[in-house]
Amino acid sequence: MENFSNTELMSADHIRDWFSHAMSAMYQAEVPLYGDLLALVAKLNQRQLAVEAEQAHSLIACDELARLSVERHGAIRVGTPAELAMLRRLFAVMGMHAVGYYDLSVAGVPVHSSAFRPIDEAALARNPFRVFTSLLRLDLIPDLALRNQAEQILGARHIFTERVQQLIQLFEQQGGLTQVEAEEFIAQALHTFRWHASATVDSATYQALHETHPLIADVVCFSGPHINHLTPRTLDIDAAQQHMIQAGMPAKTVIEGPPARICPILLRQTSFKAVAEPIRFVDGYLGEHAARFGEIEQRGGALTTKGRALYDKLLAKAGPARQDLNNEHYQRSLSAAFSEFPDTLLALHEQELAFFHYQPSAKGLAARGQYTHKTLPCAHRLVSRGLLAITPIIYEDFLPVSAAGIFQSNLATHSNANEHETKSNQRTLFMDSESALRCISLSQAAFENALGEKVINPQHLYAQQQQQSYQAAIKVLLNND
Repeated sequence: MENFSNTELMSADHIRDWFSHAMSAMYQAEVPLYGDLLALVAKLNQRQLAVEAEQAHSLIACDELARLSVERHGAIRVGTPAELAMLRRLFAVMGMHAVGYYDLSVAGVPVHSSAFRPIDEAALARNPFRVFTSLLRLDLIPDLALRNQAEQILGARHIFTERVQQLIQLFEQQGGLTQVEAEEFIAQALHTFRWHASATVDSATYQALHETHPLIADVVCFSGPHINHLTPRTLDIDAAQQHMIQAGMPAKTVIEGPPARICPILLRQTSFKAVAEPIRFVDGYLGEHAARFGEIEQRGGALTTKGRALYDKLLAKAGPARQDLNNEHYQRSLSAAFSEFPDTLLALHEQELAFFHYQPSAKGLAARGQYTHKTLPCAHRLVSRGLLAITPIIYEDFLPVSAAGIFQSNLATHSNANEHETKSNQRTLFMDSESALRCISLSQAAFENALGEKVINPQHLYAQQQQQSYQAAIKVLLNND
């Protein structure tokens, strides 16, 4: 860590960067295969940049290259509204805010979620650490007695140390933490995310909850919500998938998300079971926990509402990414379905399917001062005439379908869990679109009530980034310094 004065308050970016490194070190100690995964991804990224000079130049131009080696996202699942609300305050110390709402119950996963992450460009460039955070839906436990028991178990636990709560309150009072306070905050906060090998219930209770859904048992039966994965970003997920398999990592069969493209969009991800951890129950019995895993992701451009609608339509046309499929065959089918989705920057920009950063090109800089507000062409013409250069705005969020797929594939499989998934999907399929949207809206309101504030709409953030970059580029073209 850098050294600061005893009274100087640390920026949230500093604390987030320190915390993400500390989290990575802790998880590597707990899940050794995670270290192997980091080494594999770093090697492949270096190889990709060496052979793809244009991609390397694009990453440098967008200030993406510096953050590549530190980029991670993690996932955590909490059981009560009070836990979620305190997590919101904890992440605020690190400049991370709840962005987006994900109702994973429609895919048979009894949670709803948001992603805590930085929201401005400077913070993202420093360290885009994200934590996909899920709140258990106890109302989806059909057995009322078991539901009440789960609620009582969760109500008796304390996942935050007393000291970290004091430091959060101190941050809120003084608007920051000193270096000494920040270091203590990180050490104390890590206790919330640490793995605990002892369950808080007997084996019979664990089994009853596990039979309802494995994730419910994973959330309810431990004294803390242990981080269940950390995800590095790769520049070539197809190559990474092959190398994972060659290295003996038990990788998912099918890569989630869109197909490989010239212009990557949204998010592609894959994972593998990383470790099977022993559990000791309060009645002395031993069991095994298998919900922690390794995951990698490849990020592309953020899509507009129009682009997302086309993406959803084509993804549905290709069919679900079932793990019993052959990945090569599925990717060919996916690519065929996505042949309708433009795959050049100019086409994506012209059809307003993606969000972009604007910068004056060399040609644009040479034409400085030749236009006025009245004579300035529209954005499409400025780009097509080569006066403005465009680069996609990186998608910083998650895909509900992909997130649910990762959740399901990495939980211990059980016939009852599969039955729960099927029934949930059937319930959704037989709903008309208006009813489905109403249910999601009510669920989001419940999530936000638990959170203590409204989640941020990611589309608004991307639109704001695009508009700000456009205004800055136009100011240069007009020579209005």
